[in-house]
Amino acid sequence: MIHAPFLSSSHAGRLAFSTAISVRWFVPCLALVVGLTGCRVGPKYVRPAAAYPPAYKENQPGDKLAQAEGWKQANPQDTMLHGKWWEIFKDPELNALEEKLDINNQNVAQYFQNYMAARAQVAQARASYWPTVTIGGSGTRSRTPALQSTTTASGIATTTSTMELPLSISWEPDLFGRIRNTVKEYSAAAQVSAADLENERLSEQSSLAQYYFELRGQDALQQIYDSTTANYKQTLELTQALFKAGIDSQEDVASAETNLRTAEANAVSVGTTRAQYEHAIALLTGELASTFSIPVKPLLAAAPAVPTGVASQLLERRPDIAAAERTMAEENALIGVGKAAYYPTISISAGGGVESPTWSNLLNWNNRYWSLGPSVSETVFDGGARKASMVQYRAEYDASVAKYRQTVLNAFKEVEDYLVSSRRLAEQIGRQKLAVQSSQNYETLATVRYKTGMDTYLNVLTAQTSLLNNQLTLQTLQTQQMTAAVELIAALGGGWDSSKLPTEAEMQHKH
Repeated sequence: MIHAPFLSSSHAGRLAFSTAISVRWFVPCLALVVGLTGCRVGPKYVRPAAAYPPAYKENQPGDKLAQAEGWKQANPQDTMLHGKWWEIFKDPELNALEEKLDINNQNVAQYFQNYMAARAQVAQARASYWPTVTIGGSGTRSRTPALQSTTTASGIATTTSTMELPLSISWEPDLFGRIRNTVKEYSAAAQVSAADLENERLSEQSSLAQYYFELRGQDALQQIYDSTTANYKQTLELTQALFKAGIDSQEDVASAETNLRTAEANAVSVGTTRAQYEHAIALLTGELASTFSIPVKPLLAAAPAVPTGVASQLLERRPDIAAAERTMAEENALIGVGKAAYYPTISISAGGGVESPTWSNLLNWNNRYWSLGPSVSETVFDGGARKASMVQYRAEYDASVAKYRQTVLNAFKEVEDYLVSSRRLAEQIGRQKLAVQSSQNYETLATVRYKTGMDTYLNVLTAQTSLLNNQLTLQTLQTQQMTAAVELIAALGGGWDSSKLPTEAEMQHKH
């Protein structure tokens, strides 16, 4: 540890001499320090490259049936989603639930507070740019006992008082960018936290939309079962009447009743699943499941055409990619912090105050004292600790680069997954509607022939079972199409983009 001379004066007679020395010696040193604060060691951050395709592979034209069901090949010039992406579904009830989620969701609230804590760390790091000033006050009163000697029978005890008002200032200039790199590190960490907040918000919003459409899908299934059981009751009554007339058998009556009871039992499970989706929505919107309810309304909306934009835009649209990219910047700044540890540290201290044996004379100008001077320290041996830290920081940076590239790869994989899912579901729905129409014709024909005695009840049973299964399959596919649209929107980043990340300057202002 190397220290520069520390200048001081506590007597009026030495004031002029000490001041001359301090000014002549201190001003050049201060100029040198100011010049060195412009230096910053460590690597300059450059965003590593990540592979991306010229276009989405699965964004292909669908067949005529798929186009009839709302599938549309996205044009790169299509307007991207912005802000409240759920409004593309044109469902006021969903809009209201999403607004409530943004206010009351406790997971989002938790991530928001994490971000606020990260912002506070930026403020703490920036505070190191400035001097630290402390002021205090003290007063002491002491008694010295009388001195005994061979010539004096007894001495005289003395009592002294000291009053002091000290002021001290210390400042460590940002030589070689240690503080600046630390600020950059914490600023990037706060941006990571902000991106994590948006990623969590998007996850909660997409979950709510999926649960909402699943619930509406259950309402539609319940409607199918209600209509089916009413139809089955009529068939059972007809079979019973024909049995009493001696036309049908007891076996036909039993089959008709079994068909009805099976449909009624399956309808009960629909109600259970719907209640569970309702409870999940209550949780997402910050409501008690015990008091929360959503009115029954079958799913009638059609899946919208989701604009995908240009594939390269995905790197800026997904908050998880933004978080991974800002993590690289954070780790890069940390390398600079570690590099600065190899260079000397200079601190400048100043102190002063007034001292007096009495309170009345405490503020007398002649009772002042002061000191001023810098100190320099340099670690000459640490057993390899700094070198090991640099190895650690570089490895952590390389790991963050790998994570970033993996996040990008996964993002494109998810978009391709939901693109092909949306397109294939549209094609499948078109074909399934034809199957439902065919089943309805079959069921109508079988029922007419059964009533006129041309066919047995077995044909009606087969036709009714086929119609119900095809109707359930169609409704399930339509629900899946809605949730696939939500998943595609989430995979595209919703209505967010990285330009919405707070800058270092913005994080200095209180919300």
